Amino acid sequence: MNLKSPALPADADGVMRLAAQSMFELMADASQGMILVNREHRIVWISEGYKKALPRLGFEDEHDFVGRRIEDVVPNTLMAQVIESGRPILVDVITNLSGTFVVSRLPLRDEAGAVIGALGIILLDTQQTALQPLLQKFSRLQEELDEARRQLAAQRRPKHQIASFIGSSPAALEVKRHARRVAMTDSTVLLLGETGTGKELLAHAIHAASPRAAKALVGINIAAIPDTLLEAELFGVAPGAYTGADRKGRDGKFAIADGGTLFLDEIGDMPLALQSKLLRVLQEQEFEPLGSNKVRRVDVRVIAATSRDLAAMMVRGEFRADLYYRLNVLPIRLPALRERAGDIEALADALGEDIARRSGLPVRTLEPDALELLARQPWPGNIRELRNALEQASMMSDELHLRAEHFKGLLPELPATAAASVATAAAEPPSLRPLPEQIAALERQAISAALAHTHGNKLAAAKLLQISRAALYDKLAIYGL
Repeated sequence: MNLKSPALPADADGVMRLAAQSMFELMADASQGMILVNREHRIVWISEGYKKALPRLGFEDEHDFVGRRIEDVVPNTLMAQVIESGRPILVDVITNLSGTFVVSRLPLRDEAGAVIGALGIILLDTQQTALQPLLQKFSRLQEELDEARRQLAAQRRPKHQIASFIGSSPAALEVKRHARRVAMTDSTVLLLGETGTGKELLAHAIHAASPRAAKALVGINIAAIPDTLLEAELFGVAPGAYTGADRKGRDGKFAIADGGTLFLDEIGDMPLALQSKLLRVLQEQEFEPLGSNKVRRVDVRVIAATSRDLAAMMVRGEFRADLYYRLNVLPIRLPALRERAGDIEALADALGEDIARRSGLPVRTLEPDALELLARQPWPGNIRELRNALEQASMMSDELHLRAEHFKGLLPELPATAAASVATAAAEPPSLRPLPEQIAALERQAISAALAHTHGNKLAAAKLLQISRAALYDKLAIYGL
């Protein structure tokens, strides 16, 4: 175009207007389609090329399309974002009902610089371009990303419902009644009970019955993480906070659980130095990531659990009083298995079905003498110990019906009345049991005694037994304690 032509207006504004009009017409002809929306996000004009895509969007006539809000008729559009931010999106890929396109979006401004609308341009149509293989690959990657997000969301959904807490004894019914009541509140819940009583299951159940059920439930075992790493796990790390830290930073469990629920298991093992920071989050719903001086706000409901006596720890100065009272807003005590022996049959049935499903073995049933034996046990490891005994008996026998004799050697002590009912008990003196069984029984009793002596303090129990805390956790899992 010859800008010195005498046919052109002499003033610069006229030249610019003419150039803009020529450029607009050129782009309308060269592109696959153009759309113009105003400040209120309403479509005011579409090009001839864009009209060809209307049937794929479900419109036969442009008069049914023009005048509508862009968000209502074009899925996945970002035109509204361009209008509100005033920033262009020069190149993007969009997929909707009409196909996959390479597009550009530009804000339109008046003479004062205020945004008055936006222009959308379809640069390439995957059905008519050599870039189709590349864009198809992009579409596949997008589908894989969406599927990964769905799977991640499914994994973070609650695993259990309140009905999953098995039992019809008065003690079990009382736990479920309290759980339903606290689920509808947003206050902090403290689950109290011996190890293996189902505290984690109940935490999942409370979350599932709460208004936050659609959001994530994030859990962390305080006792299983070294004290030096616990702050980073809970509150995250700022970019470059220390040597070796991720340059992009890393979110902690509080940030990941934002909008949902955070389950803090073994809260009694939290170091004193971190208890004040946890208290701040509970009170103010805000924290500072490790190495950062920026406050981050979150909306998190906390469910804490412990097998330790927090009140006694508070008296001894091992647990902050203000944190204890902040956690103890809605306490629920889970009964030990020996306090609800009437539930053992229902628990054994449910556990047996789960063991069979996971192992691929047939479901085993329990004979009356086996149920009587199990009901007489003290079960220091509670439901976890019961599962361990059932699993071992199932693995070590080919019979579909388990009797009391199948549990001989798997339980630490047999009450005299139960032992008398075992047909083979008198035939084989304890000294003739295989040595590995005797060693395992002795080790199990020693660990139970150490935990009882330290009131459930696993770190103190490990020191008493002169083993590492990690080794103690391994043995707790092995013996179902």
